[in-house]
Amino acid sequence: MSRIRGKHTGPEMLVRRELFSRGFRYRLHAKDLPGKPDLVFPKYGCVLIVDGCFWHGHQNCKVFRLPKTRVAFWRNKIETNRKRDTRNNRALRKLGWRVVHVWECQLSAKRMEKTINRVCFEIKQMK
Repeated sequence: MSRIRGKHTGPEMLVRRELFSRGFRYRLHAKDLPGKPDLVFPKYGCVLIVDGCFWHGHQNCKVFRLPKTRVAFWRNKIETNRKRDTRNNRALRKLGWRVVHVWECQLSAKRMEKTINRVCFEIKQMK
């Protein structure tokens, strides 16, 4: 697990490339915000978090499957990640940020355009 990256992942890079090409400018992994969100849009008061379906336990998703070995370990790990995500989302909202999530499975070739359009719309929404 030491080789698992938390920053600059494939799904994150896809989203970054698309948003940049559409004129959005952002900060990356802001250390001063809870959970170090992947993309921060200060102009819009919005943060974007790109979650992996496995690591964050995306419900009803084809990509997420609980491993058959060490089930208790993985269930605990994923549940801990979910609780941390919830805590960070609350903290961000309390600080006045709008939080937008994108799941890894939403970035498939079929769904990419629709997902990016939704993200653009949600980012531009003013408070």
